Amino acid sequence: MNYKLIADIAKSLLLARWRQSMVAAIGVTFSITMFIALLGFMNGLNDLLDGLVLNRTPHVRLFNEIKPNPNQPVNLSGDFKNGYNFIRSVKSSGGRVEIYNSAAIIKAVKADPRVRGIAPKITAPVLYNAGTIDITGVVSGIDVLAESDLFFFADYVRAGNPLDLRNVSNSIILGKGVAEKLLAEIGDVVQVTTSKGDRLPLKMVGIFQSGIADFDKVQSFASIATTQKLLGEPNSYITDIQIKLKDLELAPAVAKEYAKLFQADAEDIQTANSQFETGSFVRTLISYAVGITLLVVAGFGIYNILNMMIYEKMDTIAILKATGFSGRDVRKIFLGIALTIGLLGGLLGLLFGFLLSLLIDQVPFNTAALPTITTYPVNYNPKFYIIGIAFSLITTYLAGFFPARKASNIDPVIIIRGK
Repeated sequence: MNYKLIADIAKSLLLARWRQSMVAAIGVTFSITMFIALLGFMNGLNDLLDGLVLNRTPHVRLFNEIKPNPNQPVNLSGDFKNGYNFIRSVKSSGGRVEIYNSAAIIKAVKADPRVRGIAPKITAPVLYNAGTIDITGVVSGIDVLAESDLFFFADYVRAGNPLDLRNVSNSIILGKGVAEKLLAEIGDVVQVTTSKGDRLPLKMVGIFQSGIADFDKVQSFASIATTQKLLGEPNSYITDIQIKLKDLELAPAVAKEYAKLFQADAEDIQTANSQFETGSFVRTLISYAVGITLLVVAGFGIYNILNMMIYEKMDTIAILKATGFSGRDVRKIFLGIALTIGLLGGLLGLLFGFLLSLLIDQVPFNTAALPTITTYPVNYNPKFYIIGIAFSLITTYLAGFFPARKASNIDPVIIIRGK
């Protein structure tokens, strides 16, 4: 059969009821538009929320966790070999907070081809001295270049130059909440006391704001050398080794491997932030569910319109079959009508969805909790557009399949006899 002839007949039937066809196409267009805009906005929101923590979290973290001594003295005595030991007298006083032989570990990890980069870190609990009041906090000793490269540290420094941590001796960048409590400004000297009672004056060179208020109320940053000096520790003193991998999915396996190899505790990002991944998955699932529901509703509209068209065009279908068109040809005609509506509506939906996403992306979104965000976040992943047009064609094909099959089974003799 001549496909051009089938296409011309489908076009004629489509234009004969152009208002209803246009309504069906608008339904598909609206569904695809909302599908694209909703997925883009929800995934942009997921990227924003996860980025607040995940961008600041290493894929693998090596550290020493303080644990009670498993070798209690009573276990060493043969007299109580068959007894039950409930005595726990030896505490964790002999544990090491720092990572033993950290320089060799860092060198070995850097040589691993799976590793993108390393940022050593020192975590030091301190007291910020504000007159007669001491404020509990934490100073993180960091390599500012590595921290900025791997964890976007510089993006969250809202005032001052982050490189001053490296260039200015005895300097500190305070969290926004800490700076407000201390009434401190850039250039001021902040008195910091360690848990051992040692005090060191540090010059404030910047303000850090992560967007997590509780974090910013206690956190501050200094160079590794300054933190070692604050704690009175040697140059080899490191409490954390933060590792970014080239492939995030390798983190659990790499963490187990490093824990065994380096005899240190290791935590992977999936374990540390599983709740964020769960939240992202649920939000994305809801977005897909809403979008697909809209497409299914549009498909019912196309189904109803094609059904009505078949009832109104019984004579035309009978004449087509009487003049030599087979049931398969008639089915192709009505499927062609459905797919034309789906393709036209889908393409327009992609265009309007993209324009709506651009509009959302320009809406101002200013909040003190998210200093790096100025507009609503939108994700323009091409995958959403491919899924959108694919679902559009699949939905309209299914909506047109059953009416088309009904049309192909019409007996022309019965229709003509009835007339």
